Formats: sequence, C-alpha cells, structure tokens
Amino acid sequence: MGELHYTSAIEIRPAVPQDAGGIARTFLESAEYHARLDPERYLIPEFETIASRYREGRQHPSDPGAKVTTLVADLRGEIVGFVDARLEQSPDAMHREMNYCVIAEIAVLSGHRSHGIGGRLLRAAEDWGRQIGAEFALLEYHTENTRAGLFYQERMGYRPASIAAVKRL
Repeated sequence: MGELHYTSAIEIRPAVPQDAGGIARTFLESAEYHARLDPERYLIPEFETIASRYREGRQHPSDPGAKVTTLVADLRGEIVGFVDARLEQSPDAMHREMNYCVIAEIAVLSGHRSHGIGGRLLRAAEDWGRQIGAEFALLEYHTENTRAGLFYQERMGYRPASIAAVKRL
C-alpha cells in the first residue's frame, strides 16, 4: 500500500467501548517499552485491566464535570494508535489562570510508526483542547525516550517548560 493511500486510510475519531481491545494492545506495547526504560517506575499491566478501563470509560480522572477525550487512529477497523486528553488548570498560585489540554497518554503501534499517525492524533487532541478553551497543550515524556523528545520538540513544536525530578525514598 502506498504511503499516501495508507495515511488517507487512517481515520482519527473518538473512541467507543468496542475499541478497548485495540487501545489496550497499543497501551501495553508502550508499557513494555517504558518498563525497559525505567523498570523501577513502570510496569506492564494485564491486558484485561487496561481493556476494561477503556471499555468502561475509566481511563480519565473521575471528576464528574471533567472535560476529557480519547481519540483513536483507526485503520480499516484496526486501532493502531490512541491519545487521551483532558482539560485542566494548574493548581500553582504562581501560574496564570488558564486552561491546559493535558495529553495524558499517546501511543502508536510500533509497526505503524513513522507514517504521521502520532502527529495526526496529537493535532486532533490539540484541536479538541483549543475548541473547549485550552491555551496550551501540556505533556510529559521520559527523558530516556529520545525518539519521543525529538518528535514533540522538532516535529510538533513543543518546548520544555519544567522538569519533573524523582527520588527513591
């Protein structure tokens, strides 16, 4: 399949409960990668744990008024990527009062990377956030995940804004 035909065959759309298995498969591939990067902090959950979260809509915080979305990249019925986003405000009194579109999770199956799917998912989440009043998009990624860092900064226009540091207690 030609690159253009492949890309045009991808539909970015809101997730439905029937997408849970495909989302879980993508999520677990990402979890495996992150567990290799940082096994002290990441684990690989059970497939059904993740599938049921998405099937039942429990992937987002349970605040009743929260504005949240999960979007999927659908290739002729196969879920090849997804993004979870939510609208938040910073709790820091020093920060200006504004809405952020927080990208909580984003993943694309390894066999489908480098075809623009991650960019389409991220832009769709940013568009969703912009439409409901977000002024910034906010995401985090592991410092060892250099591929993600290059993608977010060089291809998608993100810039580092803070550093999260961890220490084992």
